[in-house]
Amino acid sequence: MNPADIPPSAIMHSFASDNVSGIHPEILAAIVEANSGHMGSYGADPHTAQAESLLSEAFGDGSQAYLAFTGTGANVIGLGAMLRPHHAVLCSREAHILTDECGAPQRFTGASVVGIQAEHGLLSPEILEDACARITRGEHQSLPAVVSLTNATELGASYRPAQIAAIAEWAHRRGLLVHMDGARLANAAAFQNCSLAEISTAAGVDVVSFGGTKNGLMAGDAVVFAGTAAGAELAFEIRYVRKQATQLASKMRYLSAQFVALLTDELWFRNARDANTAAQNLASRLVGIPGIEIVHPVEANMVFASMPLGLVDHFADGIHGYLWDRATRVVRMVCSFDTKPSDVDRLIGRVLSLSTTALQQPTAVAAKRGRTPVPPAQNTDNQPHNPR
Repeated sequence: MNPADIPPSAIMHSFASDNVSGIHPEILAAIVEANSGHMGSYGADPHTAQAESLLSEAFGDGSQAYLAFTGTGANVIGLGAMLRPHHAVLCSREAHILTDECGAPQRFTGASVVGIQAEHGLLSPEILEDACARITRGEHQSLPAVVSLTNATELGASYRPAQIAAIAEWAHRRGLLVHMDGARLANAAAFQNCSLAEISTAAGVDVVSFGGTKNGLMAGDAVVFAGTAAGAELAFEIRYVRKQATQLASKMRYLSAQFVALLTDELWFRNARDANTAAQNLASRLVGIPGIEIVHPVEANMVFASMPLGLVDHFADGIHGYLWDRATRVVRMVCSFDTKPSDVDRLIGRVLSLSTTALQQPTAVAAKRGRTPVPPAQNTDNQPHNPR
């Protein structure tokens, strides 16, 4: 059955994506509060000034933030400031900018996007060096100019600050810039119990797309330029890039009010922490079911599991989860800020009710190939969160 045909009252809590969740009540209240009277357009309003100030505070002194409607729009704006048409972006083969943005970065920048094989979507200086060593034909190939990292990755792993710093050092030494797709940056920061800056700009990232939509907003992402000489130079004409990319909101206050609420009293951290906790709970429960293996680290709000074919097909409904790859029988389940233990209980109950029949089907391809199961990740840093 098509999920669109199911009456709203009959839909259980969905694990297909964090895009299917509603708006956090505090965010919704902020939108309602902003809907009072007439205010300046295109960002000339107090809500936008406050949002930009809070984003600059979160990502470091001197950083500059510009709001966009969508994550793809934010990536296009950021990369548009970093690239020329003969350039190339190096990213993982799973990167959203390569697989899920309909070629938008290529169309708007003219540059190439080059995917590199990386376990769990995590790049490293060694992997990047090897990729560059294969680019040997001079002007007959696009010139690498940007490394794009996704944090947390599309496969649920999170870069540590030291890993990011090592990549940034390698890139800057070679004259490359570093971009970060932070659609789930809040989840990566919450998992590591650190600030947004510590796993992005403070570690050497030049431009960050900071996601809000997946973390409780109705809509909205931000493009943040690091408070460095390079960041300031990249941001110099960014307002024009944003306008051309159709991402300049006339009634900007409604985007901005959401970010003000998200960055007040660390709502971003609380939402991400709750989603991550739900994912850890889900993964730990799935591990105990015969025939199911966790195939990627659970370091954000996503769980990737291989399952018997008979069970996998039930995830094609777009409610229980998302059928990531039927060939390898991998499904993705995503928790949201509002995922409760009872929601996980219901999903596990459904899986258990189906698993007896499903286990009569062939086991996962990944298991046949001898892949070592990846247990749910644990954050062993018990230090209290230090807001910055």
